[in-house]
Amino acid sequence: MRKLAALLLLLLVLWAGAACADWRGDVQSAKLVGEGDFTVFGFRLYRAQLWSERTPVDYDERFALHIVYTRGIKRERLAETGIGEIKRLADAPIPAETLARWRADMLQAFVDVAPGDQLSAVNLPDKGVRFYAGDRMTGEFDDPAFARAFFGIWLDPSTRAPTLRKHLLGLGE
Repeated sequence: MRKLAALLLLLLVLWAGAACADWRGDVQSAKLVGEGDFTVFGFRLYRAQLWSERTPVDYDERFALHIVYTRGIKRERLAETGIGEIKRLADAPIPAETLARWRADMLQAFVDVAPGDQLSAVNLPDKGVRFYAGDRMTGEFDDPAFARAFFGIWLDPSTRAPTLRKHLLGLGE
């Protein structure tokens, strides 16, 4: 009976630990590389932070993009905007089937956000990306091309937000 009780206690502890895990657990020794605001026509939409164990940030290492929203945005809008930016930044046309899969992945991982809500994404080198809404994991996708394209929205030199990119990468003003 004691063994059963001990086993149940162990399972409870393991389950509770997993339930409390969040994006920070994926990048435990990471430090804040940089942060900045994303604004459109003078309206602040969110504050973004980039966390990494190493600088400069490299796709061969784990890093996390953490966003705290200051405006409400529907998940469909987040996904459509993301796909639009991925298409714009691509070196070559991306097949429609791939874009449809990535859109579906985003719709699974994203939630409608209100002011104060947080979404995070963790780069998993040679594997893909893991998404969180607040402290809850909402999706993990084993697709390194999707991960690179997604993070490129902020980190690609041709991003629509070059000042935010500089801040995220810790490159100053």
